[in-house]
Amino acid sequence: MQKTLVVQVERRTQHPVYKKILKRTTKIKADTNNFEVSIGQNVKIEQTRPLSRDKHFKVIEVMKGETRD
Repeated sequence: MQKTLVVQVERRTQHPVYKKILKRTTKIKADTNNFEVSIGQNVKIEQTRPLSRDKHFKVIEVMKGETRD
């Protein structure tokens, strides 16, 4: 898994009955495509053909200067 990156995608949904806004997260495995990525950096990913059993995305851009704690 040296070329694999785990990306956490956060989305907001509304509860169907109580109408409260909820945060939902999904962890996606992506291929790094020889990008230098460190922990906490924001990246753009796009869907591709299956690269392995779990990898269906690849990194297309590393956002410069943006990090997440």
